[in-house]
Amino acid sequence: MKASAEGVTQLPNWPDSRLVLPRAAQWLIDHDGKVMPVNELLDGFCRQLLDEGVPLFRVTTGLPSMHPLTLTRAFVWQRDVGVTMAERGHDIMQTDEYLKSPIAVIHQGAAAIRRQLELPETPMDFGILPELKQAGVTDYLVLPMRFTQGPGMGRQATGQAAGQNVSFMSFATDRKGGFRPDELSYLIELMPLISLRLELEASRRMTRDLLTTYLGQSAAERVLMGDIRRGRGYEVEAAIWLSDLRGFTSFSDRNETVEVVATLDRYFDAMAGPIQAHGGEVLKFIGDGVLAIFRVEEGNTLEAACRRALTAAENAFAGLHELNQGRAIAGVAPLKVGLGLHVGKVVYGNIGSRDRLDFTVIGRAVNEVARLEAQTKAVDKPLLASAAFAAAINGDAAAPYHLNSTGFHALRGVREPQELFTLPTERLAGYE
Repeated sequence: MKASAEGVTQLPNWPDSRLVLPRAAQWLIDHDGKVMPVNELLDGFCRQLLDEGVPLFRVTTGLPSMHPLTLTRAFVWQRDVGVTMAERGHDIMQTDEYLKSPIAVIHQGAAAIRRQLELPETPMDFGILPELKQAGVTDYLVLPMRFTQGPGMGRQATGQAAGQNVSFMSFATDRKGGFRPDELSYLIELMPLISLRLELEASRRMTRDLLTTYLGQSAAERVLMGDIRRGRGYEVEAAIWLSDLRGFTSFSDRNETVEVVATLDRYFDAMAGPIQAHGGEVLKFIGDGVLAIFRVEEGNTLEAACRRALTAAENAFAGLHELNQGRAIAGVAPLKVGLGLHVGKVVYGNIGSRDRLDFTVIGRAVNEVARLEAQTKAVDKPLLASAAFAAAINGDAAAPYHLNSTGFHALRGVREPQELFTLPTERLAGYE
C-alpha cells in the first residue's frame, strides 16, 4: 500500500480472486440488492438448475405469513407451467392434508425424506405420493429450510423453541432412474443459500402484511416508503366516518371477556368490511368505535366519495341487522350503533411522541364528525350526516335517493344550531 501524490492511500491491484461457486449458488448471491418477488426467485432458481442439467419436474415450498387470515403461502413450480401460489389458513395444521404430509415429518425434525416412486417396494406413506406417481414423478426429495428468525412453520407446528424456524422445499423429477447421488448432494448443499434468499423475500412480505393489518393499506405504503418522522403530514379532502357501539360499557360489565371480544370482532366485521369494500380506509378502532375516511383524489369527486361512504353505511347496517337476527335467536339483545358522516379537509400523517407515533387524521372536521356521532343518541337516529355531506349527496344526480332533514340541532361547541340529515326510513328497514 502506498500514498499517492494527492495523499490518498491506494490499494494494490489484487488479482481476481472471487470464489468459484456452482452457477446456481452464484445466481442466488449475485442479486445486486434487487427485490425479487418469491415467484420470480423460485422460477429463476429452478430454471438455473434445469440449465445445469438437474432434471426438475416440480418444486414446492411453503413460506410463513404474518397475516390474520393466512398462516402460510404455498408456492409450486412446475416445469411447463411456472409458479403458482396458494394461501393456507390458520386451520391447515389440523387437516389431513398437513398431518399426512411429509411436511409434518420435516417440521418434527427429519433431516430429509426421499421416495423413489418407480421402485415397487417404495412405501406410499404420504397423501401426495399417489398424485405425484400418477403425474409421472420417479423420485421425490423433501428437505428442511432453516430460517434465522421469524414465525417458521416448524415452530408453529411443533412448539419448538425460538430459533427452530423450519420450513421445507421439495424436489421432484420425472427422469427414469430419478436423481443421481451427485444431484442429491448438490440440492442439499444449495439449501442454506436458497433458504436465506427466500427468508429475505418472505420477510419483506411479512413486514408489508403486518403494517397493512395494523395501519391500513395507505398508511402502510407511506411508512414503507420512509414516511416515519413526527410532524410529517399532508392535507386531504375526504368524507369522514365515525361510528360507535351503543351500550357497550354495560355490555362489557355483564359479560365474560371472551364473549365481549367475540362480539366486538363480529361487530367490526359488519362495519369495517363495507368500508373497505367501497374504497374507504379504516384508520383506527377506538374501543368500540371506528374512524374511517373516503378520500377525494384525482378522478374522484367529493360527491363520489360521499356516495361510497353512504353505500358502505347502508351495507354496514344491513350486516348489523343480519348479526342481530342471530342474536335474537340466541336470546341476546341486539347491537345498536350511532354513525356520523361529514366532509372536510384533514391532516393525514404521523402524530405522537418522539418514539411512539400514530398514523392518523386530525383537524376540525374530525372533531365535528365526533359531535355528529354523539348527537345520534339525542335525535334517536342510527345515522346523522352534516349539511355539507347531505349537499354532496342531494346534489349528485347519480345518487339513487336523497338524505332527509331531521331539523336543526345544537351541537356541543358549535354556536349555531346545525341542520342534520339521515337516511330515508326505508333504507334502514330491518335495522331500526
